[in-house]
Amino acid sequence: MTELDPSTIWIVIAGMAIGSFVLRFVFIGLVGNRQMPAWLLRHLRYTAVALLPALVTPVLIWPDGPASEPEPARIVAVLITLAVGYFSRNVIAAVLSGAGALLLLSALFGAASG
Repeated sequence: MTELDPSTIWIVIAGMAIGSFVLRFVFIGLVGNRQMPAWLLRHLRYTAVALLPALVTPVLIWPDGPASEPEPARIVAVLITLAVGYFSRNVIAAVLSGAGALLLLSALFGAASG
């Protein structure tokens, strides 16, 4: 891995801090006391639902980074989790079934469970 110059790191940190502030200010400072349209509020409800899969999916597909091979135990556990969540509409049941499936399949396949 290439060594980064400390000034480059601080420029990136400052840029990310400014970008984060601007993004939050738009919603809190500029739009915070105004009524938002119903269609926008309806779409914003899906933001939290979309974040968790977006954060978890890369780790499940590539446990050791994009250069690694997908593990069959993880893929099957994801499919079991999706199926239980879809049919039961119960998040806790989906998470527990997925965790149990990952542990069981990791033991069967001999893969690392993370």
